[in-house]
Amino acid sequence: MNFKNFEGKSVLITGASSGIGAALAERFSKISAIHLILCGRNQKRLENTAKICRNQGAAVETLIFDVTDEVATNEAIQKAAKSFKIDILIANAGVSSGSLHINQDTKSTPDIIRTNVFGVVNTVLPVIELMKKQGQGQIALMSSMAGYRGLRNCPAYSASKSFVKAWGEALRGYLMKDNIKVNVICPGFVKTPLTDTNTFKMPLLMPAHKAAEIIIKGLYQNKSVIAFPAPLAFAAWTGSILPAGLLSLILKCLPQKEK
Repeated sequence: MNFKNFEGKSVLITGASSGIGAALAERFSKISAIHLILCGRNQKRLENTAKICRNQGAAVETLIFDVTDEVATNEAIQKAAKSFKIDILIANAGVSSGSLHINQDTKSTPDIIRTNVFGVVNTVLPVIELMKKQGQGQIALMSSMAGYRGLRNCPAYSASKSFVKAWGEALRGYLMKDNIKVNVICPGFVKTPLTDTNTFKMPLLMPAHKAAEIIIKGLYQNKSVIAFPAPLAFAAWTGSILPAGLLSLILKCLPQKEK
């Protein structure tokens, strides 16, 4: 697909050093005259992503910071904004208990909430103010299928992604008057370092580059919620409206992460 309206835009992506973030950066870099602001914590991996994007013709800046640090995040965003108008923000940085190498979800809960909730808030709020001054912009928040309803194998992760989904959906209406588009991304299973730690079968697992194509197409079309693949999206939506008792019986049949 030719994303002509994205040509010449500046795109800031958090969590761009690997997984979906890196795949998004690489796909965006193929769009004419694109400018990428890639953010992450691991400089070596982030520079590797940047190198690939530069080789494809994109202008690339890198910023090293931790989204859980409110001050550092705000400073990095303000620094980027001094040089480039941020047209598109993709708040992608996130963790799971597996990526933290902690099997017990209760032990990983504070870190998951800190990154997946406050990390997103720390990233989005300063960008909203910048986009209001600009008079336009687009913000994408990375949620998950797990955000539709709490799942027993990842309670903290589900809760964090539920927040992102609900907040993003609310912001879409709230910021419409400011000419700021807001989109919520709800992927199913995508092959990334996050899912590589899973010990259970992941239905309809897709490569990150395919997920990136779907996401960018959804952003281009300004979809409220970009949920994929379709069969899992339908199942997640159905689960969100089922009575709690019936859903509990169904969830007992689902695979659970090993302790």
